[in-house]
Amino acid sequence: MTIKAIQEEIVDEFSMFDDWMQRYEYIIELGKSLPLIDEQYKTEDNLIKGCQSKVWVHAEEKDGNVVFTADSDAILTKGIIAILVRAFSNQSPKAILDADTDFIDEIGLKEHLSPTRANGLVSMIKQIKMYALAFQAKN
Repeated sequence: MTIKAIQEEIVDEFSMFDDWMQRYEYIIELGKSLPLIDEQYKTEDNLIKGCQSKVWVHAEEKDGNVVFTADSDAILTKGIIAILVRAFSNQSPKAILDADTDFIDEIGLKEHLSPTRANGLVSMIKQIKMYALAFQAKN
């Protein structure tokens, strides 16, 4: 599935909810299904800078695609990174770098986060793109 198709699927899922309380609950639920990072990767190097809670993201290359695992010590943040992992994991570095993140605005996520969480979200996206750039440079 393409990144765009996954993003459209996420937008459709969020449009089913009437209010933001339901959406927050859904984000928390998504966090529970996050492919968890191996404990050995919960290091300072994998910590996202600019997040108010701790968020670790690890990337590895499998068959030319970038596979992400992540974790956070905050339940809402875990859900947010789960959305990003779902959208960008198992994709080629080029597809990740070329992808836009408009779907985040479409579901209204950024405007419903505190400024520090919104900054954290931007930092998570930046880190995902940086991993993709690093894998693309290696090939």
